[in-house]
Amino acid sequence: MSVSVGQPVPDFSVTATGDRTVRLSALRGRRVVLYFYPKDHTPGCTVEGQQFRDLHDRFAALNVLVFGVSRDTLRSHENFRAKHGLPFHLLADTDETLCELFEVLKLKKLYGKESIGVERSTFLIDENGVLRREWRKVKADGHAETVLAAIEAGAEAP
Repeated sequence: MSVSVGQPVPDFSVTATGDRTVRLSALRGRRVVLYFYPKDHTPGCTVEGQQFRDLHDRFAALNVLVFGVSRDTLRSHENFRAKHGLPFHLLADTDETLCELFEVLKLKKLYGKESIGVERSTFLIDENGVLRREWRKVKADGHAETVLAAIEAGAEAP
């Protein structure tokens, strides 16, 4: 099962930092940004997290909750979040449920070696749980600003 722009996102429940569980249905009334990234403590993922951190107050002012998502463990997420002062929670998708729902697992090649990894992607879910925007194959640097600008412009349709 996957989700498409304009369609409701199936409810999900995922373990998150701060000793909590995030359930999509409990977030109704708020817009949600899910940004998927490959791995905690790597250069690109650190830059992306820091930029979402730096814009956090502007997202919050627009009634938008931001969550970072990767396949890393909760312990890794807690360390990454603390080290970089991330004010938002990170979701530990260790069983790849969200990765599969949003179809972000892709075949990657690094130094001639193939593996399945997370393609850096971001999704905007509206107040009613409907997927409104998606950004795929994004570059880490500047991406948070792109997402914020789209939300500020009210451009929730593709």
